[in-house]
Amino acid sequence: MRKETFGHLEKPRCSAHAGEMRYVFADCDLDLGRHELWRNGARVHVEPQVFGLIACLVRASGALVTYDDVMADVWGDRIVSDATVAARVSAARAALGDDGKRQAIIRTVNRRGLQLVADVKALPPGFAEHAAKPDLHQTVRLTSSRDGTGIAWASLGEGAPVLRGGHWLGHLEHDLSSPVWRPLLERLSSGRRLIRYDPRGTGLSERCLNGATVEQLADDMEAVADAAGLERFPIVAMSQSVPAALTLAARHPARVSGLVLLNGLVQGSTARGEIELTDTMVGMIRTGWGVPGSAFMRALATVFVPDATQAEVDSLVEMQALSATPEVAAQIRAMIGDIDVRHCLAEVACPTLVMHCTGDQVQSCEQSKQIASNIRHAEFGQLDSANHALVPSDPAWVVFLSRVDGFLEGLTLKAADGSPTRTSPNLSAAGTGKGSA
Repeated sequence: MRKETFGHLEKPRCSAHAGEMRYVFADCDLDLGRHELWRNGARVHVEPQVFGLIACLVRASGALVTYDDVMADVWGDRIVSDATVAARVSAARAALGDDGKRQAIIRTVNRRGLQLVADVKALPPGFAEHAAKPDLHQTVRLTSSRDGTGIAWASLGEGAPVLRGGHWLGHLEHDLSSPVWRPLLERLSSGRRLIRYDPRGTGLSERCLNGATVEQLADDMEAVADAAGLERFPIVAMSQSVPAALTLAARHPARVSGLVLLNGLVQGSTARGEIELTDTMVGMIRTGWGVPGSAFMRALATVFVPDATQAEVDSLVEMQALSATPEVAAQIRAMIGDIDVRHCLAEVACPTLVMHCTGDQVQSCEQSKQIASNIRHAEFGQLDSANHALVPSDPAWVVFLSRVDGFLEGLTLKAADGSPTRTSPNLSAAGTGKGSA
């Protein structure tokens, strides 16, 4: 246990500056006057002690802050356990997109204290807007899938390649201004070459499904990888793109170097015998897609993203009309119901990170558990969130992307030294476990 005694200490150096300043560092913006933390242009919600810890380290301007000084600044004369301090440090790292393994922003100096190692720029109160968003430049190109369907794709950033699985409620051009998708694209393309595409029937791709199956969705993904010149690459897939990613990984184990799978499914509602559920959702989409106040619109807000901000919900609602017609969207949902890729799992040989939100009402967490338990070298982690589509305002968004960064960096390092690729053994989020063959 630690208790602060003020008699022998100087004033904590992390409190040496006025508390109304703003500080920009890495991809973060800490506004002390407003008591706000922003990352990639999106606000990050943190508890007061975590905010205080970050502020303490930022105000120290890169100097080492002893544990005693941290205690005095954040907890005053309260007695707290070492475990409590460690938990707040871990939460602070997650909020900043860092973790205990990388320590790219918050560094631990054994038995001495903590240090913010990122370059910090101090700004006057109320200065302009939050940290400038990085420029996202892309050129949209077209390629053809195996059956001739036209697929639009684009590339962002430079570095090791990563392919993002396409899904509905997206659009190659409009995603760049979306408060939901832009922060994700900025994060995934930071130091990487991010390849993305609009699935068949949506966005800038051919607006006809041509009888889509999960195998055809994998064909589309493969066609984009070929067009982008990708020889070996990891895939980041969410929701409906997860089965396509699994299918492609099983089809081409030598090309797919890793999988990151979020809130996915291995077996759709129709394939599970829940035909009534499929019919209900298809009917709601057919009559309510893009219609304000419709049953599907209410479901979007209360089931798909119950913890999103109103701005995030509004953005997803607007994206409906941009991404697909009501009829195509209904056909996509019917196709999702038919999906069954359980047979692919044993054929997936690459390292796989599987994560699922505990409160997801669209796809059960059991789906991801089934995926992780049947893939060799798979890791499984749960995220404390009720959202199916993770949004930047959700604290779980930060935790998820921190895991993704570490996982992808591990793949890049292994590829560079020619070693067999393995997943990291450490998943420190609460409620995690490792999948087995």
